[in-house]
This record gives sequence, structure tokens and C-alpha cells, in this order.
Amino acid sequence: MKKPSSRIREEIARLQEQLKHSETREAERIGRIALKAGIGEIVVEDTELLVAFEELAARFRADQRKPTGKKNAGASGGAGAQSAAVTSSADAGGSGEA
Repeated sequence: MKKPSSRIREEIARLQEQLKHSETREAERIGRIALKAGIGEIVVEDTELLVAFEELAARFRADQRKPTGKKNAGASGGAGAQSAAVTSSADAGGSGEA
């Protein structure tokens, strides 16, 4: 049975609202972590900061593809490793700005 186009539009609108809320939660989480790492105190262009975040994201994507040999390594080590990487990235950027 085919869905009428009005039903599909309603579903799309509902999904877009869910996406908006999800992106807001993710942005708030990342923002809190960045502030804890001291990113807010660094004077840097948005484009330069975006490049640094893209490099960081690529690093973690590559790490996720590599087998670690540890059981549940992604669940227990991921958050700590991510926090440490953000901190070290902030330190590296901070020393270059000062």
C-alpha cells in the first residue's frame, strides 16, 4: 500500500525536527568539551578552527577503523582518548597563539 504524499511530508518534517534536536545536543556536547579544553580562550579564525576540527575528526575516524586487540576498547577507551586528544590539540593551538 502506497503512502499519500501528505503522509510522507509529515514524516519528513518529523524527521527534520528530530535531526535538528540531535544536532543541537551534539553541538552542546562538543561545545562543553571544547570549552573545558580551553578552546574558547584562543583567538583563532573560524575557518582555521574548522580545519583543526576536521583533522581531529579524521584522526578519530581512522582510529575507529583500526583493530585495537582489546575487548570493548571502543566503549571504555573512546571517551578518555577523545578528551585527551582535544586537550592536546588545544594545548598545541594555544602555544602557537601566545
